[in-house]
Amino acid sequence: MSEADHIERFAVSAESESETKTVVEAREFEFVVDEPPSLGGTNDGPNPVEYLIGAWAGCLNVVVHTVGEERGIDLERVKIAIEGDLDPRKFLGIDEDVRAGYQEINVRIEVESDADEEALEALRGEVEERCPVGDNIDNPTPTDVAIEVA
Repeated sequence: MSEADHIERFAVSAESESETKTVVEAREFEFVVDEPPSLGGTNDGPNPVEYLIGAWAGCLNVVVHTVGEERGIDLERVKIAIEGDLDPRKFLGIDEDVRAGYQEINVRIEVESDADEEALEALRGEVEERCPVGDNIDNPTPTDVAIEVA
């Protein structure tokens, strides 16, 4: 089998409802992306960077359970907390010298398990390596953004 035989394609489509509010469709699901009032939004949904770290939390949950099962680690409960610092000045056009994205992101995964520290550290390392969303955050991903006239 070639590498292409293993590729899964994921896609979303989105439409603007206002300057800050976007309705996104993914498969048969729909969700709203908006900004908080402090960034000019109407607070009708999480903002894009909250969805990014929320997506990472969801991905980590799947990978923790998958790898835990593969390693025979019984996980009674998994709690994930992610927070990051973001300087909005570049996004707002105020300062070109700061990074537009998160300056740093911290992830804490809390588990209830009878596994020892060594097993949990091995689990952490493999989860970090195998999480697709984390991989996209940690590594450059080629992108192509085009603007077209409708």
